[in-house]
Amino acid sequence: MSGKNKNQKELLKKLGIDELNQMQIDAYETIQAHPEIILLSPTGTGKTLAFLLPIIDHLDPDLEETQVLVLVPSRELAIQIEQVMREMGSGYKVNAIYGGRAVAKDRIDLKHPPTVLIGTPGRIADHMRRETIHLDHIKTLVLDEFDKSLETGFEKDMKEIILALPNLKKKVLTSATQKIAIPSFAGIKAPKKLNFLSEKNSQLSIKIIESPTKDKLESLEKLLGHVGKGRGIIFCNFKETIKWVSEHLQKRKIDHACFYGGMEQQDRERALIKFRNGTHRRLLATDLAARGIDVPELDFIIHFQLPFKKEEFTHRNGRTARMHSEGTAFLIKVRQENLPDYIEEAKIEELPTSREPLSSKWQTLFISGGRKDKISKGDIAGLFFKQGGLKKGELGVIELKQDCAFVSVPKAKTRKLVEQLNNSRLKKKKVRIYTL
Repeated sequence: MSGKNKNQKELLKKLGIDELNQMQIDAYETIQAHPEIILLSPTGTGKTLAFLLPIIDHLDPDLEETQVLVLVPSRELAIQIEQVMREMGSGYKVNAIYGGRAVAKDRIDLKHPPTVLIGTPGRIADHMRRETIHLDHIKTLVLDEFDKSLETGFEKDMKEIILALPNLKKKVLTSATQKIAIPSFAGIKAPKKLNFLSEKNSQLSIKIIESPTKDKLESLEKLLGHVGKGRGIIFCNFKETIKWVSEHLQKRKIDHACFYGGMEQQDRERALIKFRNGTHRRLLATDLAARGIDVPELDFIIHFQLPFKKEEFTHRNGRTARMHSEGTAFLIKVRQENLPDYIEEAKIEELPTSREPLSSKWQTLFISGGRKDKISKGDIAGLFFKQGGLKKGELGVIELKQDCAFVSVPKAKTRKLVEQLNNSRLKKKKVRIYTL
């Protein structure tokens, strides 16, 4: 890395990463050396870091203009990339703008141009037409999960954006899908292709659960008892199905979070936070959660309803059995139901007598202060250890945002911690702390 930029080891240390995987190493070298790159790698293998590291290395620290544009298909992916770059502590300004976010917030962030701008094509194109973003100094374009952007109807906006970038020197296209057509408007002529999709690293086993009833709810409940305290996603095709299944799980006191399009953005973000920190170990979701969101390694995924396309089946399964680890994809089907042709190897699993799914021992607390208040994760940990009296192992995951933070703590101690710590001071800010 250049002397002006922070050492790579220092950036990785802030992310809690000791070393890059092989895909990230190869991507770093390739993106450094070539103007056009297509990176194909499974969901969850670290593509965000793979393109951010070499891009940061080529930024001009003396130029106070936007130098990199990252186009993404979903707000969750935009937020995830922004979060990764902030946590790296590169010193460069980064902002994510997307549909569903207040335009007034965008204007505040764009008043001082971010070095790296991340956004959904619709929102970026809108600001481009309003002339609230400046494109003249953008030399690097990343189309992350670009096939999904094309699928979700962003082709017109993407074409307009790319044709409006006069000084592009580097294009990076990423996807977790093979056999995809590169759109002509991307202007890709002689790309260097990195393909990690064909590597047989995955140790995924696919198992079929045959349901005696058409609604499949009893089989789902039994399956959740079988997987016990494992962490996983239950996939449905429609938000109406999610609401229906969620109602059943609530009646059975089976803890879970929901995640689907149409939810308020804040509710979606908090569902993922609670899933990441273990407050909920099951996420009931549509294919919105199949890729482009930041979730930990999963023990299993459940297809409560099978997707309509083979590609989405692959993306869903890609959430487990990542990079040499093991995982299981369960398919719940009615006994007479025929499976689609794309499912080749699958074994029928006979479940033992149902066990009660284990409830989470964790609960999430909200803290009304964040990075902009100069608050660090260490400050939060210190408050909970010293004033809250927590012992080692009792403080769970801390997630630090710009204006707030979230921390998981033992459910049994939640009420006492709120009574002790609400209205405490972190740095110079008096913060509210309450249960989510």
